[in-house]
Amino acid sequence: MSIADNIIKYKTELEAEGARLIAVSKNHPVEEIKEAYAAGQRVFGENLVQEMVEKQEQLPSDIDWHLIGHLQTNKVKYIASFVQMIHSVDSLKLLKEIDKQGKKNNRVIDCLLQIYIADEETKFGLGYDEAIELLRSEDYAAMQNIRIRGLMGMATNNVSEKQVKTEFEELSVLFDGLKQSFFKEHTDFNEISMGMSSDYKLALEEGSTMVRIGSNIFGARTIKKRKEN
Repeated sequence: MSIADNIIKYKTELEAEGARLIAVSKNHPVEEIKEAYAAGQRVFGENLVQEMVEKQEQLPSDIDWHLIGHLQTNKVKYIASFVQMIHSVDSLKLLKEIDKQGKKNNRVIDCLLQIYIADEETKFGLGYDEAIELLRSEDYAAMQNIRIRGLMGMATNNVSEKQVKTEFEELSVLFDGLKQSFFKEHTDFNEISMGMSSDYKLALEEGSTMVRIGSNIFGARTIKKRKEN
């Protein structure tokens, strides 16, 4: 199927489950993103700051750009003026920098706390206790230019469906606990970003509100993978 067909397929399926599609456009050229845009997709996820900035400058201004990859504090300033949501907040230090850059740009930046749920050392994220400690901190209480909208988690790769389902379930339980403890009066703490091309159906079963799908929409990457310093 074409990129447009894939967009329509996933948008229809996810919206029926109360979730939104984050089309992961990393390593794919502007021309392919334009095809997805023409099919009605407005939310795109990128892993690298430099690639996101380059694409943002070439594409329509009504695209919502989501940073879904690991984010270094010294890169926040490059996206603070336009990024719609940062999924990968994995430290208080990073959150403080986002708040600082949000203030410089006179805007409030939506963020998700990335929680470590996978049985893989290569994954990033806060431990459960670390997330609670962050939300209890005076530093967080003083922030005026960030808004915590929910949680993000990445399940372990190449394991049984049972383990993946358990990891998603644990993230959902943590979300409910944090909402009750810290965001009871905040209706905008309402996002759980979990699930990708290989496991999104399991994520939907556990309450995902945002699913990150790339290869099933765009196919294999077409831009040579690059590293970001």
